[in-house]
Amino acid sequence: MEQTFDNLDDYIADLKAKLDKNSGCANTMYNLGVAYLSKREFMDAERYFLAAVSESPKMAEAYVQLGGIALQRDDLEGCLNYNIQATKERPFFAVPWGNIGFVQLQMGDADKALQSLKRALKYDPNFAQALSTLGSCHIALGDYDEAEKALQKVVDLQPQFGPAWNNLAIVSAHNKDWKKADEYAKKAQESRFEVPEEFLKEIQENL
Repeated sequence: MEQTFDNLDDYIADLKAKLDKNSGCANTMYNLGVAYLSKREFMDAERYFLAAVSESPKMAEAYVQLGGIALQRDDLEGCLNYNIQATKERPFFAVPWGNIGFVQLQMGDADKALQSLKRALKYDPNFAQALSTLGSCHIALGDYDEAEKALQKVVDLQPQFGPAWNNLAIVSAHNKDWKKADEYAKKAQESRFEVPEEFLKEIQENL
């Protein structure tokens, strides 16, 4: 039977006790990293993820987590490199490919991002985050029809995915369908996404 803990600190203490008994256990190190991430204690999380990959260099999930910590620090290059390392260890793991696509898009390379995102979706066709980034990628490339297809799939899968609703509003505004743009922008706001004020104003002026 799986143990339950009243709080994260008790869970962390239990994991550390296990690590004392088995100091080379990469899984325990990884779980400690995840626990510290939950507390937003990024330096401790990073230390344990690095220890995990030092002990078990093929642990792709730990590279993905290290990439997330790098992104938290606005280190796009670091995030990219960790996720590339993850794909080398597990080529058919969708998550790092999705992250690579996201970073490439942030770096302004939409064409490369498109290829990475297509690869992520080949391995997991319902990967909402990758689909949403794909929508952004198509918008960046000026392909609004393909953007709409990807984004519609996101909101079908996850109706509270705010960034996808916002991007659907952008697609509708591009198509001069201001009524739909207004509807989608409101859905984005309902999903707690902060729609830019200037965009909201533009929609209202064209209704």
